[in-house]
Amino acid sequence: MIRNMGKRLRIFHPLRSAPVALLWGGLSLSALGDQIYAIALTWIAVGVFGSNAGYLSALQALVTLIAVLGVGRWTDRWDQRRGMIGADLARAAVLIGVVVAWLVSAGPSATQLVVAIVVLAAGQAVFRPALQTVLPSLVTERDLLPAANGLLDATDRSARLLGPGLVALFAGVLPLVHFLTLDALSFLASAVALGVIGRLHRPASVAEPPPRGSIWQGIVRGCEALAAHPVLRFILAATGVLNGTWYAVYFLCVPLMLAHHGVGLSGYGLVISTYGCSNLAATIVFGSRPTPVRPQFQIFGGNLLGGAAMVLLALGSLLPSNLVLPAFAAAAFLGAIGGPMQDIPVAVLRQTRLRRSDIAAGMRVHMAAASGGILVAMLLVPQAITLFGVTPVVVACGAAYLAIGTGGLVMLAAWVEPERPQVA
Repeated sequence: MIRNMGKRLRIFHPLRSAPVALLWGGLSLSALGDQIYAIALTWIAVGVFGSNAGYLSALQALVTLIAVLGVGRWTDRWDQRRGMIGADLARAAVLIGVVVAWLVSAGPSATQLVVAIVVLAAGQAVFRPALQTVLPSLVTERDLLPAANGLLDATDRSARLLGPGLVALFAGVLPLVHFLTLDALSFLASAVALGVIGRLHRPASVAEPPPRGSIWQGIVRGCEALAAHPVLRFILAATGVLNGTWYAVYFLCVPLMLAHHGVGLSGYGLVISTYGCSNLAATIVFGSRPTPVRPQFQIFGGNLLGGAAMVLLALGSLLPSNLVLPAFAAAAFLGAIGGPMQDIPVAVLRQTRLRRSDIAAGMRVHMAAASGGILVAMLLVPQAITLFGVTPVVVACGAAYLAIGTGGLVMLAAWVEPERPQVA
């Protein structure tokens, strides 16, 4: 029975490769450190900025947007693995700098927090696109690429569950400043793992670097690479709306609706934890399956599930207060399934249908669209809530998801993936 289960859970098969196992181990520690850092930073920022701390989210989205658009001119010509190591070391250095300054001055300054956010966002803008380029070269069996993407995706989602628990566990014994120290150590561990991978694995061929060009030319190249594939083109056009509405619903509207019914922070934590558990389970399931021959049905089906969940959240807010929390948890459980349904096949399509020299550029454009969507949403949705109320805004966000999912299915229902991958 255990052997049969192992065969079904293909998501763990890539770990048989030492380079992939090292990459996974380093990223696991880094992702866990990021979650600890995010919670600690929120708490620190409230103490420093007060009610204006929320603007740090908008700042982070803005920096990520600028960074992913600006770094491509240089990073595409680097060795991608070394670029990842450099990003890890830079992020570790800035965090250590904040820790040292904090210990010397008995507290962080606003300037130090802003610098940390800028460097960490820029590091992410270098690291994530490079990871998309490096991963296919480490997975020697092409049919295991969906499992490898699912494995790394599951790592991030697991960290979102474990991070808050570790903060709660250590909050009473570890000074707040050293939560940043833990994140710095996680980046150093990731850099060491990437360094060892370089000694164990030498790619059979190295992609020809893209031609030199301006920042704008790099953006255009990424857009053109994604636009050449019908599904990736549609997803790129929808990414800003999908990410912006999702972020606004789960990190702004849901807390407001729960608070209106007298549900406190623990209730909100329960909803997010339910989302995380379902999200992780769905990642394991879809990461263990091969990419469908016609992936558009799974991808846009995930959008429909996400939209339906948002509509159910809005309807749940109309229930009696004693039923609101279970209704929200159930809706979150449903919506969480849709994320891996889209994310895993889209990642595989980017890695197998784009030229290797264009993968990072394509990923940067995708990240820019996502960050831009979050930035716009966090600037506009509060005003929309003031004008129309929270529940109508959530319904509108759900309708946007449903429209994108329906539109994708209608427009691409007849599309069939070419037999031979378009990679070079």
